[in-house]
Amino acid sequence: MGFWVQRRTVWLRLVAIALIVGFSFSTSPSPALASSFNLNVAPYVAPSITYQGARTNTHPIAQSGVIAQANVSTNSIQPYLDRVADAVTEFTLPNGMKFIVLEQHDAPVASVMLYANVGASYEEDGKTGVAHYLEHLAFKGTTRIGTRDYAAERVVLDQLDNVFDQLIAAEAAGEAERVSELTEQFAQLQQEAATYVEQNKFGQIIEQSGGTGLNATTSADATRYFYNLPSNKIELWFSLESERFLDPVFREFYKEKEVILEERRSRVDNSPIGQMVERFSEVAYSESPYRRPVIGYQEDLRKATRADVRAFFNTYYGPSNLIAAVVGDVDPEQIKQLADAYFGRFESRVEPPELVANEPEQIEPRSFTLQLASQPWYLEGYHRPGINDPDHVVYAIINSILTGGRTARLYKALVEPQIALDVGSANGFPGDKLSSIMLLYGLTAPNHTVEELAAGLDAELLRLQQEPVDTMTLDRVKTQARAGLLRQLDSNQGMASLLTEYEAKTGDWRNVFRELQLIEAVEASDVQRVARQTFRLENRTVGKLIPAEEAAPQSSTSSETSTPELTPETETSGLEDDEAASEVAEEASAEDTATRSATAPVAPVRGLW
Repeated sequence: MGFWVQRRTVWLRLVAIALIVGFSFSTSPSPALASSFNLNVAPYVAPSITYQGARTNTHPIAQSGVIAQANVSTNSIQPYLDRVADAVTEFTLPNGMKFIVLEQHDAPVASVMLYANVGASYEEDGKTGVAHYLEHLAFKGTTRIGTRDYAAERVVLDQLDNVFDQLIAAEAAGEAERVSELTEQFAQLQQEAATYVEQNKFGQIIEQSGGTGLNATTSADATRYFYNLPSNKIELWFSLESERFLDPVFREFYKEKEVILEERRSRVDNSPIGQMVERFSEVAYSESPYRRPVIGYQEDLRKATRADVRAFFNTYYGPSNLIAAVVGDVDPEQIKQLADAYFGRFESRVEPPELVANEPEQIEPRSFTLQLASQPWYLEGYHRPGINDPDHVVYAIINSILTGGRTARLYKALVEPQIALDVGSANGFPGDKLSSIMLLYGLTAPNHTVEELAAGLDAELLRLQQEPVDTMTLDRVKTQARAGLLRQLDSNQGMASLLTEYEAKTGDWRNVFRELQLIEAVEASDVQRVARQTFRLENRTVGKLIPAEEAAPQSSTSSETSTPELTPETETSGLEDDEAASEVAEEASAEDTATRSATAPVAPVRGLW
């Protein structure tokens, strides 16, 4: 999964943000438990639970110190991973919601993750951006949280929706005078609606209870909501999280629309590399839902309604489509009681539609060139199978061989001789549930061309097909895998992320603990075989971003000229790619936070905080 993520320079991270464009983080302060709150909202309180403090750390990895043993063999690490797996408790509520719990008593804290098994790839054409929009609105509160008077507020919200619908119709009909009248009426209603809003309630509750890291992300495949709490406040997470997904109010809808439109303008419309990546997806995919941007198209966002978001929520946020992970200083039996008391209130829903893999095999090379005010960038991608394909680990190995740090082949072939300023990859662009793209990219160095960069890149891909990978290289990338996995296992939040991700995408959270064995089993012949079946010319999509002043001489050059004939062919995304997106999003989150507001949810009845 995230084992192969490599850290790059700051400016390369900026391009990676565009590569995973729309993978958004929503930040808000954080909540905690009952006794420490004196807010004028009475949440539902579950039956009394006895909280346990921190105990001796029984976590296998913490006791063994294997974090420092990344260079030892998989055989010596696997027993510890097996012990971690044995410490996991899982259960499913009658309504279909799944919980995964891992006790780790080294500190009196817990990390919580609510994983909605739906992302942007589930959207309809014409309604792009709804998944990300919903993630923003999930922080706006409920009928009881984030409002001064919901009965009065609801009347104004309904009026806003009605006027907005009229406004869109008037614009379509070209009724300029009517548009002007409705625009003024709409602005007045927005001002009135704002008087009922209590800003950032959700975050305030969490922060006042000692919570940290309140955030959310949307990708092509999933939406994740997470934060950390003192372990004696864990009941608050159940109260807040169940409330906001049982009784959400998508208030400040039109205000948030401007935030998202500005996000799109800055990351795509006014960003050459953002435009480049969006165009690349449209060219590389002909039918797959991965061809649409996570953040959505501007016109779809502009016309989006609260009814659109509500319909998406009702379809995909049923309990059977949610997975929760709780990792830290907790008691699994206590977690079961709380889960039943709070999330057991959710009614079962009809199973949502499955994501369909409908991308036809690519049978000829594709290419395009953009001419913009930018440094010269080169993108090259190949279709590959999805995460559940037996070769998904081989793709992770190939990805690391090519771009896994300063010892990687593309760094040595392109960066050291100063043909490229840097190079990178996304081993499952933009998702990994379906077959996707192994994407390689680079920023051309001064006095060099994208054609030179392409030639060097393709020479290395050809080398993978023609020469077996040497033992030293293969051992190095396997060591990277071990180290990366152990780092994530040593973090409560990282563990919660891995458990939910593997459960949702592979059908079994245990697969995270089997990953190292699969990696260890990869041989040089596997790398060569997969390289040959993937890096074929007819399976290749190339994109060039050329500075406007260079456009005339360079745009006439075919994107396939002066590059070795390769044979790329499959498409997919590996588990490690969402982690790459997550890592990039960490740096983007500060910007997102500045433009986001959050509101607080809780549960119905007496006083928990």
